[in-house]
Amino acid sequence: MVTHRGRWTLRDRAEDVLRAVPVTVAPGTAALTVRLDYLRDAGVLDLGCVGPAGFRGWSGGARDGYTITADWATPGYLPGELEPGEWQVLLRLHRVPPEGLDFEVTATTSSTPATPPPAPDAPPRPERPPRPAVPDVDGRRWLAGDLHTHTVHSDGAQTIDELAALAVSRGLDFLAVTDHNTVSHHPWLPGSARRYGITLVPGQEVTTDRGHANVFGPVGWIDFRRPADEWLGAAERAGGLLSINHPLGGDCAWRQPVTVRTPLVEVWHSGWWDRSWGAPLAWAQAWRPDVVPVGGSDFHRPGADALPGAPTTWVLVDGDPTDDGAVRHGLAAGRTAVSAGPDAPLLLRLGDELLALDADGALLGYPDGRHRVVRGDRCLLPAADGLHVLESHRMEVIALCR
Repeated sequence: MVTHRGRWTLRDRAEDVLRAVPVTVAPGTAALTVRLDYLRDAGVLDLGCVGPAGFRGWSGGARDGYTITADWATPGYLPGELEPGEWQVLLRLHRVPPEGLDFEVTATTSSTPATPPPAPDAPPRPERPPRPAVPDVDGRRWLAGDLHTHTVHSDGAQTIDELAALAVSRGLDFLAVTDHNTVSHHPWLPGSARRYGITLVPGQEVTTDRGHANVFGPVGWIDFRRPADEWLGAAERAGGLLSINHPLGGDCAWRQPVTVRTPLVEVWHSGWWDRSWGAPLAWAQAWRPDVVPVGGSDFHRPGADALPGAPTTWVLVDGDPTDDGAVRHGLAAGRTAVSAGPDAPLLLRLGDELLALDADGALLGYPDGRHRVVRGDRCLLPAADGLHVLESHRMEVIALCR
């Protein structure tokens, strides 16, 4: 066992927000257990791990410890052989008070494999609500989903099975599972998708003090320590996509410098409490004129966040709707719409026309600022190029469509 004690100061944070505490792992080690102690009422220290061969996990401020073995690991961390050599306990000095923050890191190694905690029972597969009468387009199908959710693999409260069951009960067809700075959840997604009859898109929320971005696809771990341009490059080289998250989200607002502006933007986040507030639309249109809008609930736990599908992202997909690659292809092609929920009023592009569903009396806002009144529960209107907005008479956003 080795223990490191010290005090982080504001000067430490200013010089380098990410710190590493060394831990030596001897040959034949079967388990590594790390514990972090500090006064949580005083500050926030994020926790992670890097081995000699690379990334082994991240839990941010959600955990005060982890265990890694060859066969299992604490959620957020990657199981596998513990290669001998110098490991690093990562600490990000997320919030440090003016008087400093005392900490203690204890690392314990063992030649005896640790026993994993018992796995929770999988919930039963729920009934799926009736699907809205949404038309196909040239053989393509509109799918309803959510592109921003979390599980116990980062700071969420639910297992992947619990999250999948909840999404099905909400009537969603797909769900992107985007835990913070880790991909430890990816191997578990296919089995859960089969059990609950929902398409689960592997994701990662790349999380920093200067903004968050979602990466979609089985692209491996994206290193949040690198510049944001490298996140996009790494994702695209591996066939993935990157979307800017909640760009106006308080202290999580997007402030990362980039040379390439990705088309996908989480224009509609669950934190958009007053949708007559036009700043998210103004930001998106200033970001790039051909912005592709998506939405995300940023769900973490029942009772504390918006539920999955609030808002709902609709993607027009080719081929097998159970293939997460079909969802990603639709996103890459810009075939998206966003509504307040899976059964809320909706605006969809049907070629050169727009279909407004359950939006009688609403206003359709065009990219050039013109408006037209929607008449009837299924109203066809001409489409233009760019972002269209369905609004109430109070100019509250009801739905979005590219």
